[in-house]
Amino acid sequence: MTLRVRWLGRVGYGEAMALQRALVASSEDHLLLLEHPSVYTLGVRADPADVLVSPSSVGAELVRTDRGGQVTYHGPGQLVAYPLRSVPGRRGGGMADTVAYVHSLEQLVIDVLADLGVRGAGRDPRHRGVWVAGAKVCALGVRLVRSRSMHGFALNVDPDLAMFDHIVPCGIRDRRVTSLAALGLEVTMAQVVDAVVARAVERWGEGGWERQDVTGPPAGHADVAVLTRPEVAPSQAVPEVATPVRLATRLAAAGVGPGLDRAARKPAWLRAPARMGPAYRGLERTVRDLGLTTVCEEAGCPNIFECWAEGTATFMINGGRCTRSCGFCLVDTRRPGPLDADEPRRLADAVARLGLDHAVITAVARDDLADGGAAAFAATVAAVRRRVPGCAVEVLIPDCKGDAGALATVFAARPDVCNHNLETVARLQRAVRPSAGYARSLAVLARAKAAGLVTKSGLIVGMGETDAEVTGALADLAGVGVDIVTLGQYLRPSARHLPVARWVPPSTFERFREAGLALGITHVEASPLTRSSYHARRALETAACADPGPGADCGGTDVGVSGRGPGQPVPS
Repeated sequence: MTLRVRWLGRVGYGEAMALQRALVASSEDHLLLLEHPSVYTLGVRADPADVLVSPSSVGAELVRTDRGGQVTYHGPGQLVAYPLRSVPGRRGGGMADTVAYVHSLEQLVIDVLADLGVRGAGRDPRHRGVWVAGAKVCALGVRLVRSRSMHGFALNVDPDLAMFDHIVPCGIRDRRVTSLAALGLEVTMAQVVDAVVARAVERWGEGGWERQDVTGPPAGHADVAVLTRPEVAPSQAVPEVATPVRLATRLAAAGVGPGLDRAARKPAWLRAPARMGPAYRGLERTVRDLGLTTVCEEAGCPNIFECWAEGTATFMINGGRCTRSCGFCLVDTRRPGPLDADEPRRLADAVARLGLDHAVITAVARDDLADGGAAAFAATVAAVRRRVPGCAVEVLIPDCKGDAGALATVFAARPDVCNHNLETVARLQRAVRPSAGYARSLAVLARAKAAGLVTKSGLIVGMGETDAEVTGALADLAGVGVDIVTLGQYLRPSARHLPVARWVPPSTFERFREAGLALGITHVEASPLTRSSYHARRALETAACADPGPGADCGGTDVGVSGRGPGQPVPS
């Protein structure tokens, strides 16, 4: 069994919990390494009186959680490790197995500290955790669910130790908390991450392992396949216009070169013929008459002529201006206007006029709105259902800044498919979509799956990733239970956008498809011109027939497609 190691950077506690709950139910082992924003957490045995101040007064959250132990603090400068793995034992996760597992985690940390040059680290006979000179440097709290582990340990590298003064850490009143920095050890977070990974792989990586980092690869891992950098041939690296400085800086940090010459001719498999017949013109008139926006136009979709000629389109709500500026996306990023309260009704009218039986609805990111536009999604789903009973509704949503309440509003509308695009691999996240997050997107999908929805996501390739990284991203999507995945070639909208790093041939897309299916994803749509809504209805029927409910039609009929082909997916 492959151990999948992920260094995720800073991740909200609620999002990390959503990820844990999804991954602990998967069949693969994961090790999530991250930092949290300031948060106090209460274990199952915690006494609330051990929180001595109002957490908000010191800029922290307070969360009750299901791990063992009492109250502790997580924050920047502290490395949190969540091993989500099968724990061998004879009691199915009983207390003896739990104690043995805790001891194994303590020993891992003790060994890591020795590797880093810390002398005298060890256990305390009365208290859990790892101690140095009578002070706790690492707290532990775990939970075993059917012999699968959740939670883990928190190692103080260089956090603000004053934050521990506002609680009784782990319910222990007569002992200090320390950190590697306070012990005089000059070590970076990256060095500590590397040391933890090395010891974890030694213990848990006997079935193979792979690692992906959101913040870029640390030194010393050039031999790991998923961390190799694609080489750019000199003849291909001649961009005719300089990439914007900020974007170029992000790309360089991610190890991505200047890419292909934008003037170079596209391969034959990426050329879509223009077809402006009566059906295309008719759909165009419907969209104009009702004052609607389609992502087909706004994102410069290469399939627009084919799709509109077939009477299909993907509608974009909440205006045509986005509050984010992703490196791949053509959508307008000027200041957005107010929402149109009549938009749900007009969109439902368009679905009726076009005779759609599978409507796809997406939106720009609206970080200027308290709910990120979630209520408008819910209203639009309801309007389509009223106007066209029986029409399947698929939504492609932004992350709503990870707000659980906003996402719950969308989920409560019960769309037939809930799509949120991961877009790219871990290493490229901050270059490609700096206002989003890899862990956050996975958490959105995990929450949608936990709400009982059919989930879907998409990846764009050709932006500097390796094939192995794509497979790793597919494994992460499978781990959080995603049912449907689309993969397509990145096409550069303008010289101000991300360069194309490579043209990915159809044979490689077929390998991606096979890899996704082997990982347990029910339906994988992968080809150079595939976009988020390609074969949308067929994908839903495949997913539904993999877990058929009452009345499901799984006869295998090849049906027509409604909502095929937005352009480069909208910002996440």
